[in-house]
Amino acid sequence: MRFGRISKVVGVAAAAVLALSACATQGGGSSSSSSSAAATKQGGSATVVEVNAFNTFNSNTADGNTDINSKISLATHWGFYYVDNQLKVVHNEKFGHYEKTSDNPLTVKYTINDGVKWSDGTPVTAYDIALTWAASSSYFDDQDSKAKTGTAYFSTAGDPTGLNNTQFPDVSSDGKTFTLTYTKPYADWETAIGSNNGTIDIPAHVVAKKAGLADAKALFDLMKGMKKGDPSNPQPANETLKKAADFYNTGFDTKTLPTDTSLFLSNGPYVVKDMVADQSMTLVRNKDFTWGPTPNLDQIVVRYIGSSPAQIQALKNGEADIIAPQASSDTIQQLKAIPGVTVDQGHQLAYDHIDLNFYGVFADKDVRTAFMLTVPRQDIVDKIIKQMDPNAKPLDSQIFVPDQAPYADSVKNNGSSAYDQVNIDKAKQLLNGKTPEIRIMYNKDNPNRVDAYTLIAANATKAGFKIVDGGLGKSDWGKALGKGGYDATIFGWINPGVGVQGVPQIFKTGNGSNFNKFSDPSADQLMDQLIQTTDQSKQVDLEKQIDQKIWASSYGLPLFQSVGVDAYSDRVTGVKYMPNNSGVWWNFWEWAAK
Repeated sequence: MRFGRISKVVGVAAAAVLALSACATQGGGSSSSSSSAAATKQGGSATVVEVNAFNTFNSNTADGNTDINSKISLATHWGFYYVDNQLKVVHNEKFGHYEKTSDNPLTVKYTINDGVKWSDGTPVTAYDIALTWAASSSYFDDQDSKAKTGTAYFSTAGDPTGLNNTQFPDVSSDGKTFTLTYTKPYADWETAIGSNNGTIDIPAHVVAKKAGLADAKALFDLMKGMKKGDPSNPQPANETLKKAADFYNTGFDTKTLPTDTSLFLSNGPYVVKDMVADQSMTLVRNKDFTWGPTPNLDQIVVRYIGSSPAQIQALKNGEADIIAPQASSDTIQQLKAIPGVTVDQGHQLAYDHIDLNFYGVFADKDVRTAFMLTVPRQDIVDKIIKQMDPNAKPLDSQIFVPDQAPYADSVKNNGSSAYDQVNIDKAKQLLNGKTPEIRIMYNKDNPNRVDAYTLIAANATKAGFKIVDGGLGKSDWGKALGKGGYDATIFGWINPGVGVQGVPQIFKTGNGSNFNKFSDPSADQLMDQLIQTTDQSKQVDLEKQIDQKIWASSYGLPLFQSVGVDAYSDRVTGVKYMPNNSGVWWNFWEWAAK
């Protein structure tokens, strides 16, 4: 499951979003300062500005799972479906089709159409799907982290449990059909294969050759000859698969255009033409692409600008056509004052939060609790959100956002009320004279994160904490998550609005996006039940129980539900607001120049 970061991609509870899709486009609306009847045309170029900077062509790994990496992947790859701005799964029959062929056992068959190919001319095949499955499922892993034995192969940002509960897949002799049989029910089977709106984005033939294998089929045959990993009985690492996995994990990481063209192959509407580290990227039309909607624009230029004033200035000067700045009341007012600019504003399926590492100084629950009691959540809401949303309040759920129906009921019983008010005196009592040093990591190029850090640091100091500024740049902070070297981090999760695996993706023991190493066996059991539960009311009940357990652990604090702002000039048409991790990119093929 793809959870984009508002600053980092993976999730709030997607299950409730799916169940309550009528309110999932919460608060969406637009304010247009100008309109034009000029006709759109085929061709032309548009410039889009993003807050974060691109750093890898593999957005599926725990390190690579950021919003900008996912958006570029979406524009340059295609697959069996995408999610529209009503949070509906739309099947793409031009790429291929998939169908559930059995309920018991759950069996799903995927077929790729003839003519679908990578930009080097190699056909997209079921072997590419097999690599996606292998990487997403952790099927071959037998690592026991406590005993420090066994091997972990592929890095995955998502929760591997659902796809791990499968038999080894079947691939037809012509390489066109991939059949997956589950050993347990899986609620998210429809969106299980493919990342970032169902895209198949990592070419198996490239990974195979980097591991010394002849082709994608050779990689599949290698995996077929291996047993499923068993941490209770770890085996010597398969060195060839380990080499393939290591390349998959890091071989696509780059801030500049590689000289090796195999590292940025496309099977989607656009191909990357140029990259300038931490500054920009240029996409051009993939002239061979026929297995999806034909995009209008010949070229899309992506610029990375963290500063909202700088984004606004670029739009005003005609140096940008579409921007998605960090939202603030000043930003919205300035945008609405620009002639010829349309402003879309709404709540996002996203929230900002501060997470505390369950090791180091915060291994002590009393120290975690003390720190949480110092966080001025109301002040943060007042400074960052209140002027845009007068009804905004501190977020009191780790699972739901306020526009979701289960939110209010979950908040009543989840234990969040213990942190309704800052309590410096109680924090001091819990510290009992200790003065812990806390390094807080965040995106220092993101003004909202800077404001949150400043308020948190000032208050924590009052209780005796010694705060160290661990802020990192816009293309570096995401890769630092989970690597240690800090004690707390401020960032945001944003989800695609479909599926349920976003909850275990973040909170289940050992998962790649569980960056602070939270672990609760009883919560793990509830999450295992969650991904096997198809009844949406039962999903919500399980999520409420999980929410309570996360709060009881002194996990950290949700801060606020995010407000989204997009703005675009009258030089382009087809831009539509989207509350999930794809943002305006969800329908990039409809963008057109006037």
